[in-house]
Amino acid sequence: MRLAVLDYGIGNLRSAQKAFEHVGADARLTADRGEIEAADAVVLPGVGAFGACMAALRASGLDSVARDVIAVGRPFMGICVGMQMLYARSDESPDVAGLGVFDRDIHLLPDTVKRPQMQWNRLVATGPDHPMLRGIADPWVYFVHSFAAEGGPEVVATCEYGIDVTAAVARDNVWATQFHPEKSATAGLAILSNFVRWARTGMEYS
Repeated sequence: MRLAVLDYGIGNLRSAQKAFEHVGADARLTADRGEIEAADAVVLPGVGAFGACMAALRASGLDSVARDVIAVGRPFMGICVGMQMLYARSDESPDVAGLGVFDRDIHLLPDTVKRPQMQWNRLVATGPDHPMLRGIADPWVYFVHSFAAEGGPEVVATCEYGIDVTAAVARDNVWATQFHPEKSATAGLAILSNFVRWARTGMEYS
């Protein structure tokens, strides 16, 4: 399966590529529109600040590519700030528009907890047996973030960090994780493997 990891020059994008290769995908780090549009699935990683990531994505022209891929129903996964960019706005960069796939906002974690959350934390599924978490008995994953998405019907997992924090979301052809599956050992690789299997089977997973 050909998988395109969007190369917009922010952070260690290659770690996501290598993790997907590890679970059997032909993962390519690319900024080429034709290669991205020909891929079977597309991944948007992100680290750092929301505004800087959105600026880099727009400067590369890959913001429109990401929107187009999502609009035509291609399997798509956002990781960490890549998940946050799928939302409309962020407290971190209030004057910068996100991709708006989810019409809600990203908010600063409350003053009652240490920021950033930089630790392993356990996922709590919000519904029955979503394909993202299929076959993972005890999903401990690694977080590094100070901002998190508002809750909504797309939330498939939370973690407890003073409040119930949105940890993973999914809707139609889009999956996204606030945590770093590529840094989350066995559970993280299982989530990436589930995405690859889900994409390979036409977004059906029984």
